[in-house]
Amino acid sequence: MKGTFFRRGCECEVGNCTCNKKWTYVIDVGIHPENGNRKQKTKGGFMTEQDARMAAEAYLRKIKNGDFIDEDIIFKDFTQKWLTYYIDRNAPKPGTIDNREYSISKLMPYFAYLKVKDITEKNYQDALDDLKIKGLAKSTLEGIHTTGGMIFKFAKNKKLLDESPTVNAFIRKDKQTIIDEGEELPKFFEKEELLKFLDTAKEKGIYMDDVIFTTLARTGMRVGELVSLQWKDIDFKAKTIRITKTYYNKKNNTVNYQLVPPKTLRSRRKIAIDSAVIKALIKHKTEQELLLRRLGERYSDYGYVFANFYRYPGFPILIKLVEYRMNRLLKFSKLNTKLTPHSLRHTHTSLLAQAGATLEEIMDRLGQYDENITRKVYLHFTTEVKRAASDKFSNLLED
Repeated sequence: MKGTFFRRGCECEVGNCTCNKKWTYVIDVGIHPENGNRKQKTKGGFMTEQDARMAAEAYLRKIKNGDFIDEDIIFKDFTQKWLTYYIDRNAPKPGTIDNREYSISKLMPYFAYLKVKDITEKNYQDALDDLKIKGLAKSTLEGIHTTGGMIFKFAKNKKLLDESPTVNAFIRKDKQTIIDEGEELPKFFEKEELLKFLDTAKEKGIYMDDVIFTTLARTGMRVGELVSLQWKDIDFKAKTIRITKTYYNKKNNTVNYQLVPPKTLRSRRKIAIDSAVIKALIKHKTEQELLLRRLGERYSDYGYVFANFYRYPGFPILIKLVEYRMNRLLKFSKLNTKLTPHSLRHTHTSLLAQAGATLEEIMDRLGQYDENITRKVYLHFTTEVKRAASDKFSNLLED
């Protein structure tokens, strides 16, 4: 191993050192990419020459094995190393990777060119506070904080930090006034509004609108689960739909999509469907078979329930198309155009709660472990039911 090993500051005669200065090593670690000069690593503080040599050898081994991370690495470069490690270790779904990259992008303006080892608790907390002031949603901030925690934990494991600056960080809560009644409920249809919307889909909808929105409204499934449905997932005799996958298409390219596992293990589920859904699906299947025969070889038959019929026939429809179709129908029916396909999932929750289903039954049907929004909607409507029961009791006593 090439390198220089010496006692820094030692002025003793060679071979007759009495100062007991500590040992230092200087080794070549490659060529600087910007100027072509050789890069060197210098480190001291070793009690013996042997200790210095062993440390230098260990350092060079890290470089050779690809485990080396420069102690002066900046945040921008370090996050790329962390992301590679994160993907290799966890094999996350594409959507999860997108979320991590988004979180990193939000932290970049604050830390990009800072050395990782120089980022303090105050730096990190100030970043979270500023993102909060900029109006990012609580769930978005939580995602950023989670990602930050993983990045700096990795830095600690790589001995770049003694402690992660995220350990004591927190997302500040909004101050509530006396008028506030807690967090706002998510947007959803009232029963009469839903019926009006579904009637509009039947009367003024384009091909598949009726069956798409009937299925979403009456099953509570996620729109990604809907567009990835195949006919083999539907048991018409048992009146069930099996959810085993969801749709991912970051660039909205019809032919370049992925079918990935559902959001959670509990999302893999079999849900009962009613006669209205069965009827709509049977009608749609008949129409699709006629279309398939008419298009012949132009139709790529992958067995998708909600398949394109115009461009790239047979490929699953885009989630964007469902969103566009819904917005069109909302305008026709003069309903709130801020409602989305996911609002139908919240609507399903509210109607199940009003029908007397338990929270556990609802979460099982929706494929959730512990979803705060579902719990919030459920508690809102069960409170209304309890209030109505109290009013009935009061009226009984007054009669």
